[in-house]
Amino acid sequence: MMLQNWVTVFLIFLFSGLLYSQDFQNLTWKEIQHQNRNWYGSEQAIRIADNVILHQNVNGGWLKNTDLTKEITPNEKHELKEKKTKTIGPTIDNGTTHTQLRYLAKVYFETQIEKYKNGFLKGINYLLKAQYENGGWPQYYPIREGYYEHITFNDNAMIGVMNLLRNVASEDENYRFVGEDIKKESEKAIQKGLDVILKTQVRIDGQPTLWCAQHHHKDLSPAKARAYELPSLSGAESVGIIRYLMQIENPSEEVKESIRSAISWFEKHKITGKKVIIKDAPDLPGGKDRVVVENSKAGPLWARFNEIGTGRPIFVGRDGIPKNKLNEIEHERRMGYSYLGNYAEKLLKEDYPKWEKRISTE
Repeated sequence: MMLQNWVTVFLIFLFSGLLYSQDFQNLTWKEIQHQNRNWYGSEQAIRIADNVILHQNVNGGWLKNTDLTKEITPNEKHELKEKKTKTIGPTIDNGTTHTQLRYLAKVYFETQIEKYKNGFLKGINYLLKAQYENGGWPQYYPIREGYYEHITFNDNAMIGVMNLLRNVASEDENYRFVGEDIKKESEKAIQKGLDVILKTQVRIDGQPTLWCAQHHHKDLSPAKARAYELPSLSGAESVGIIRYLMQIENPSEEVKESIRSAISWFEKHKITGKKVIIKDAPDLPGGKDRVVVENSKAGPLWARFNEIGTGRPIFVGRDGIPKNKLNEIEHERRMGYSYLGNYAEKLLKEDYPKWEKRISTE
């Protein structure tokens, strides 16, 4: 009986270990950014860090939409050597480059393996070099012609970079290995970035409002990207910008005005009594549709695109023509893009009151 019990216990531990291993093997790139500190010293974390280094471009950046968690075959390693020399492609879009650098820093902190430190420093220098003199960052560097050269807040691209550089410039323990020169350069970069953030905030009749998802890299005006991304006030990207500003210690009066004006805009332009749902639609591709319905209990919504001047929500499909309602644009865009969301709900309910309380005691 005792032998049977030991066998049972052994099998349970063995099976649990296999499940544990499989769970980590199935982690996504987003999930591995938020593991317990000790995990970053594990074999799995080191294997992925090796992938990150293999994918790093010779200029220090990374290409987007790459699965860095999967096993790399010898043939793929050979192909990567060629891709690493591409001059057009490294980007900060879709969380690229700054998330790879955060990951390398965490693994280096736990392992002290020098190649991860070197990869990190190479990547930080890439970001510092990519910054425009006016403080903004393009979506791609080296510059890719087209809307990619705009100062890019879209999908929190520039804010993701600035949050990383802020950590590097501070006493964050993950980045203590970074030398004083890089820390100073990072501090200069975030100050220049702050300057351009304040300058790009769209003013209507002298009053600061929100930001466009992208701004022209020379005159700083709101700029168009893809056909359905017109110059407008962004109800989504502006949230990340405001949160960044709220983290500034001892904010200037200009920063305070910027935050309060944007919060006021969000309060005035929230959409109530509406809810966005996915419903069955057998006659449409995929059998589903995204629609707006009446719902008195629903939380507030904001439009991702708001007309400059009026602040009214606009919905734009691939024809580039603004519409007044979500159901007036094509089904493919309704299902494939975010036009309405609770983007600023937590910002207004929690983050902003905490910020006001904090600065009132300083």
